[in-house]
Amino acid sequence: MRRVLVTGAGSGIGREVARAFAAAGDSVTVAGRRAEALAETDGGRGMVCRVVDVTREDDVAALFDAPFDVVVANAGGGRAARLADTSLEAWNATLAVNLTGVFLTFRAALAAGMGPGGRLIAMASTASLKGGAAIAAYAAAKHGVLGLVRSVALEVARRGITCNAVCPGYVDTPLTGQAVAGVQARLGLSEQAARERVVSGNPMGRLIAPAEVAAAVLFLASPGAAPVNGHALAISGGET
Repeated sequence: MRRVLVTGAGSGIGREVARAFAAAGDSVTVAGRRAEALAETDGGRGMVCRVVDVTREDDVAALFDAPFDVVVANAGGGRAARLADTSLEAWNATLAVNLTGVFLTFRAALAAGMGPGGRLIAMASTASLKGGAAIAAYAAAKHGVLGLVRSVALEVARRGITCNAVCPGYVDTPLTGQAVAGVQARLGLSEQAARERVVSGNPMGRLIAPAEVAAAVLFLASPGAAPVNGHALAISGGET
């Protein structure tokens, strides 16, 4: 039975990924900032719940009292804002959770002794692959995640460990709801018009389902993905 860690597992993609690993028979530890949300993710599945802020070095280090076989650095977030309206505080906070959190998580995973067959998987974004209006801080952080993944992949390749990124487009989660609200406010649109504008970026004309992202993560964690390393797997309907 593999030991799997999923950060940012209190909702959305992280919750779906954690439940998918549990359904596959893995021993899953879920980490996040809200104990109640983690308990809801578990829902009686026998997961280990750890309250953690991934931007805090000591918090992250405490997660790794034993090596994990699969580590999914999923914690992240951010709000839309034009660069001129982005405060230094907001910039630093966005980089901290989306980029520094991945760095701390992966560094701790390797320091704990992840062995051959280990899988490091970062939840990136199509914003890792292209820019976007009013998401400069988020896109910069996610571009950084992809650079980190590609560099770590080269460091661990000869150890039988892989490091990859999953790059979803807009996924049907609460975070996308925030994005829709941001488009509404910025452009003065109705909620329906704002949602249509967000969805229009996907050539399939729909949001990605969290289960579809989870399936991609499980693939990268599978034996069949052993030669896939340093890769950015876009889950975007052809957007990128």
